[in-house]
Amino acid sequence: MGWLLVTLGVAFGSAIVPVVNAELFVVGLCASQHDVHWLWLGAAVAVGQIAGKLLYYLAARGSIRLPPFLHDRLHNRLHRERLPSARHDRWHRRTKVLRAKIEALRERCQRHPHWMAGTYGVSSLIGLPPFMATSVLAGMVRMRLVTFLATGLAGRWVRFSLLAASPALLAGWMH
Repeated sequence: MGWLLVTLGVAFGSAIVPVVNAELFVVGLCASQHDVHWLWLGAAVAVGQIAGKLLYYLAARGSIRLPPFLHDRLHNRLHRERLPSARHDRWHRRTKVLRAKIEALRERCQRHPHWMAGTYGVSSLIGLPPFMATSVLAGMVRMRLVTFLATGLAGRWVRFSLLAASPALLAGWMH
């Protein structure tokens, strides 16, 4: 039970701070601790990850606000007047296509909510497109909360359960 709570905490942390790698933690834990069942471990990671991504979803949806010091800093950074520079112009030209694709994707997701659920489900299962980005996009297009939770939990549970079972599968396959 102790390892499941630690796993839940690491998963929540990895959902909030993307540099924490839940996949590496799960594989390392399963390789070193053989008494933790892979299905329970997958469920703990899924719950922790979705709980963390729920904060991003709610913030993108506008249901929760950032703390004032973050909101003011972000608002000032986005809306401050900048002097034209060659570096800024190059960056703007390089990211023009990417920004257009993201905007087209956001508009498409708003027009077709089921398509967004499918994209989010695939992202929760395989990680492409990035799960954090689809979590924010789901909030922006106002995906139903029940759909967000159910699809995300199912995809993350399958992903991390298979990942947790992989060390035992590889050990059995090599012998």
